[in-house]
Amino acid sequence: MAKKIGVVLSGCGVMDGAEVHESVLVLLAIARRGAEAVCMAPNIRQRHVINHLTGEESKGEIRNVLVESARIARGKIRDVATVNATEIDALIFPGGFGAAKNLSDYAFKGSECSVNPDVARLATEMHQNQKPIGVACIAPVIAAKLFGPEHTQVTVGTDKNTAKDIEAMGANHVPCAVRDIVIDRERKVVSTPAYMLARDITEAAEGIEKLVDSVIGLA
Repeated sequence: MAKKIGVVLSGCGVMDGAEVHESVLVLLAIARRGAEAVCMAPNIRQRHVINHLTGEESKGEIRNVLVESARIARGKIRDVATVNATEIDALIFPGGFGAAKNLSDYAFKGSECSVNPDVARLATEMHQNQKPIGVACIAPVIAAKLFGPEHTQVTVGTDKNTAKDIEAMGANHVPCAVRDIVIDRERKVVSTPAYMLARDITEAAEGIEKLVDSVIGLA
């Protein structure tokens, strides 16, 4: 039976949601390895909406994280609140600022951030059941917040400010090249820098493919 890999999306677009390239690369890598992606997102209002052409906030525009994430999932997506750890074998978080704005409020509160309750509940269930979790780009801050007290090892590449926040949350930050991954085998957490360092989609792809390989291997 094919392994089911949960993919937690945070909207659609690097500035206010899930990073589209990273999300698609995760979904492609899962499919190529004969596993099944189970896309999900919280059914909540986006923190704000960014015009990706100008980089400016679209004042007064309101969007829903689940509805926007459905664009990437081609409509096949679930509210994360309805997903239980018993249904999936692993969980992966692509990056994009939505991970720091919608799945958590790290973008606004740094190391004092909190994680969306439904996302935190599922990730914690997975962790307690020793099921692997993959985090790409900025998403390792979610793992740091939830599992930092266990001194979980994660990476965002070489970003010193984010690394400092990760350490402040109790996790251990490990510097990492863009094409590589960091595997905390004891806690079954895998991370890769992706677009925290990537200069193009090919660099992001190498690390993401390794991450998916490792996550599926640990499942």
